Amino acid sequence: MSGAALGIEIVVVFFLALFLLHRYGDFRKQQRMVLFGTLLAWYLCFLIVFILPLDVSTTIYKQCRIDHEDHASAPTAGPVPSNHTPANASATPTKSLLKPCYKPWSYIPDGIMPVFWRVVYWTSQCLTWLLLPFMQSYARSGGFSITGKIKTALIENAIYYGTYLLIFGSLLIYVAVHPEWHLYELQTIGITAANTWGLFLLVLLLGYGLVEIPRSYWDASRHGHLLVKTYFKASKLMTEKADAEENLEDVMEEVRKVSESIKYNHPLRKYVDTILRKCPVDYQEKMGRNMDDYEDFDDKNTPERGCSCMMSKFSRFTCVCLCVQVIYAVQRHNRTRVQWQILLQQAIHLEDVAKNETSTTHQFVHSFPSSEPASWFSRYVYTPTVEWFWECLLKCWFFRLLSVVLTLFSVAVVWSECTFFSTRPVLSLFAVFIQLAERDYNYLYIEVACFVTIFFLCTCVYSTVFRIRVFNYYYLASHHQTDAYSLQFSGMLFCRLTPPLCLNFLGLIHMDSAISHQQKEQTAYTSIMGSMRVLSFIANGFYIYYPMLIVILCIATYFSLGTRCLNLLGFQQFVGDSEMTSDLIDEGKELIRREKRKRQRTEDGENRRREWKERYGNQREEHSARNRTSHELKETSYSDRQAKHSRSGPRSERDAIELLQDAEPLDFNAETLSDDPLEAEPGRPAGGRYLSMSSSRSRIFDDV
Repeated sequence: MSGAALGIEIVVVFFLALFLLHRYGDFRKQQRMVLFGTLLAWYLCFLIVFILPLDVSTTIYKQCRIDHEDHASAPTAGPVPSNHTPANASATPTKSLLKPCYKPWSYIPDGIMPVFWRVVYWTSQCLTWLLLPFMQSYARSGGFSITGKIKTALIENAIYYGTYLLIFGSLLIYVAVHPEWHLYELQTIGITAANTWGLFLLVLLLGYGLVEIPRSYWDASRHGHLLVKTYFKASKLMTEKADAEENLEDVMEEVRKVSESIKYNHPLRKYVDTILRKCPVDYQEKMGRNMDDYEDFDDKNTPERGCSCMMSKFSRFTCVCLCVQVIYAVQRHNRTRVQWQILLQQAIHLEDVAKNETSTTHQFVHSFPSSEPASWFSRYVYTPTVEWFWECLLKCWFFRLLSVVLTLFSVAVVWSECTFFSTRPVLSLFAVFIQLAERDYNYLYIEVACFVTIFFLCTCVYSTVFRIRVFNYYYLASHHQTDAYSLQFSGMLFCRLTPPLCLNFLGLIHMDSAISHQQKEQTAYTSIMGSMRVLSFIANGFYIYYPMLIVILCIATYFSLGTRCLNLLGFQQFVGDSEMTSDLIDEGKELIRREKRKRQRTEDGENRRREWKERYGNQREEHSARNRTSHELKETSYSDRQAKHSRSGPRSERDAIELLQDAEPLDFNAETLSDDPLEAEPGRPAGGRYLSMSSSRSRIFDDV
């Protein structure tokens, strides 16, 4: 199993990052560069989280071997005084105190982890500080060529990269002036600066997530509260949806004017065609119908060539700005439309749960049953009875129990963040748990405990990142509705937050010697960070006392101080005792009721059409089959009569029939070709085909 666990986790983490990217991004529409950059950033960050427990267990095994080597060499360190007991007599009890070292099942050979961490860490840092900002500007640019997009991205990031060069140049000058400093220490300063920035943001996000995640599960167990909050969200989302539709209409009107004013042979027409391809399909069809009559573009009527050149440059700039507006308007419109459908489905489901809670049959009944055929899971496992017990009885208690467990985890994290610097006595709860398992060399428990702790911390931080919304400028939306800028911005945040988060975790379990000041074997992850003692005021000050602010942030989140401040500033937030919140709840309830009536009318119409088709569709098919059969019989009888006349009769009769066949189209009547008495023409006897042929023959040969 040497190195097998590392390889398995590398593969599993890749598919996890790919799954999350598929949930939030759109593989078919978004640029490959955006998807690759975001996938690489998420993948590297998740690797740090999943591989760090293996590094911890391997480090504990190495420390065990070092302790045994030191203990084995202790009796031979010097001569034993005569007034002491013999060495073997005193060494035997001491040896019995040390248990033999067992190699962990996930042991990673020496030399692999340092190289692995260097590749992962420095690649993620290059992404977050250099490449992803450039890729953000490139993807958001409205340029029509690769060169134009690169130029726009470089201009937007000029100040960003200039600041880096200024700081790096200042550090180089400082190292040159102080010969006692080396480039290794300069690298440590850069890592420390990045981790300090990440820790500053990490505490803010972690303080919010430690309170909000347990509370969100507790609120999910209260169906009434959750339904009211859904009404509130529906009202806000409908306002945003209407705003997005209005914005899209305005942008499409501007595109239509530009498309009509720029003719087909205009030099900028290719840019307009590119903008049109980014518009929704229905708008493309409307604009395409207005482009039937083309008029030639003629620039000879312009008074001055310089003015024409200036207008051309201005028109190109206008096209670039218009392209950016189209991309943003279409993305926002699609996102709000999909989110409205999802929120509507959630509201209908919560209303169904409220109705079924009082049901005596214990059968869950949906207001709008799914039109798709039931799967084997819903048919045999998740039956209506099982669904009723889960939705109306067990789900709320499960969420309450989960909320209590997460609350205990949050309390343990807050306590450990405030006491992890104390090594004697050990006050950090996570350090106590790891040291108890280290005595028995229970590596599986150590790895599981480390993974659960890191996973909980990452959930608190990453979920806050996914919930952050900055004026529609940065917004992660599921169901493939996240734009390229938000995807890459999330990758930047993950790369900046994950390394300090893992360092903070190692401090909680006393595996970071820069904070615990213990002479113990360091993890391979800590070794690539360098010695934090280069900047002692950060290692002994900021890293220890700044995480204590998490207590203040948790208290502020518990009393919803941030939500109340935003509500006072005019940003509608869900506050239970606010009059504005009550009005929005009533408005959302009416919107959901209106959408349900609309859906009910649609389903009623489909049911009536289905019943009409089932009732009259069979009769229509039988009538069509009867008509086809009668037509085939008529054709057969007609061919038989032709064969009969061709076989019997004198030669003159056969000649007459041939003449009749040539003359038949001149006196053809469709109604007389029918043998059906009901279809015969009034006043004409049944079997009109033979009679009409006889009468036609007699009229033709009257002159002969």
